[in-house]
Amino acid sequence: MKEDNLLSLGYRKYCGDNIDIFFHQEMCEHSGNCVNGSHKVFDTERKPWIIADNEHYEKIKDIIHTCPSGALKYIIK
Repeated sequence: MKEDNLLSLGYRKYCGDNIDIFFHQEMCEHSGNCVNGSHKVFDTERKPWIIADNEHYEKIKDIIHTCPSGALKYIIK
């Protein structure tokens, strides 16, 4: 999906050097797969809670694929 489409659907963008992460809060089921996958990238105690450059983009991609709700998306640069 393209960035403009994700943003128009209500996703928020978190930019990284190699990957941009998109999150839709209302879709989130709070499964914890993201936080458990990498606390370095996904940390609900931090602002911003997503830092896309804190892990290799391939690992982030794999973590996002475990999101059951579709609240997380990504675009590889």
